[in-house]
Amino acid sequence: MAVAQRLIALDVLRGLTIALMIMVNTPGSWGYVYPPLLHAKWHGCTPTDLVFPFFLFIVGVSMFYSFKKFEKGITKVSFKKVIKRTLIIFLLGLFLNLFPKFNFENVRFLGVLQRIAIAYGLTALLCLQFNVKTLKYIFVSILLGYWAILYFGNPIDPYAPTGNLVQLVDLAILGENHMYKGLGFTFDPEGLLSSLPSIATVLLGYFAGNIIQVSTGTMETIKKFVMYGLILAVVGLVWGTIFPINKSLWTSTYVIYAGGLALLFLALLLFIIDVKGFNKWSIPFIHFGTNPLFIFMFSGIYVKTIIYLIKIAGPNGEALTGYSYMYKHVFVPIAGNMNGSLLFAIAHIIFFWFLTYVLYRRKIFIKI
Repeated sequence: MAVAQRLIALDVLRGLTIALMIMVNTPGSWGYVYPPLLHAKWHGCTPTDLVFPFFLFIVGVSMFYSFKKFEKGITKVSFKKVIKRTLIIFLLGLFLNLFPKFNFENVRFLGVLQRIAIAYGLTALLCLQFNVKTLKYIFVSILLGYWAILYFGNPIDPYAPTGNLVQLVDLAILGENHMYKGLGFTFDPEGLLSSLPSIATVLLGYFAGNIIQVSTGTMETIKKFVMYGLILAVVGLVWGTIFPINKSLWTSTYVIYAGGLALLFLALLLFIIDVKGFNKWSIPFIHFGTNPLFIFMFSGIYVKTIIYLIKIAGPNGEALTGYSYMYKHVFVPIAGNMNGSLLFAIAHIIFFWFLTYVLYRRKIFIKI
């Protein structure tokens, strides 16, 4: 089967990931969210914790195909292309953190788009320079090296929420005013040091692209994905007994556990879409998958706009944000607090899907 046909499943996986990202980022109220749609408080892994590594995994698969046009070894052309894209994505993430108040004194320097930029940029340079065999050695070195770095950074309690080396590095380089505080303490889940193992997540996707390339057919690809996916997931769980699976630290066990599940999920999509031919259900997710970074950026600006810039008077005269007003006076009356919060998120998935559908029909693909 042609490569282009195989990659339909990748577009669907990308679209599903973006849709779930919107769902977990836009509940009607953070006080009413079903547990699977929340991140693990520290150690552990919920379905929500799989969204980000799945996206980076997809970046890696796409990278394998997009880099086939470049000659092996970093050239002036390829280096410029990678650096330009890295800077654009990073600066867009910084803009999103600044919007709409543009408080430079306390702006968070890092974030989701910044992590994507760093992981993409560094992995891209590695993949341009080295062959797959060498990259596998680099992959293992990153996972084991990161484990050692974290452990010896604080041998007493290396994986605690505070005092771990990831936090200490960010505090020293970024400063407390420019770090994330949403966990209840100062810690950036997209920190500098934890960007290192995120490279390994992208590399797993790159390896998956290579498997698709060298396989003789879709079923062979699926069998390899299932085999490697199960191995990685089991190794991640077993290794996790001494090196906890943790998204915020982006531990090595988290890399291979989430990567294993990504392989299994992509295998499932390949089987459903390419082998069985059940693909009509996937069309909306293909729309999502064609403009992923744009729709993520737009959704962030949209949410911040209706929170910070739109104020509406409630029935009792209280001033509500546009976000709160929609939740309390549109969705809660329909479905109650918990289901209203979920319905709010689903409604926004539909809203953003419609935008991607219009772009898709007009053949507008915004490359970032």
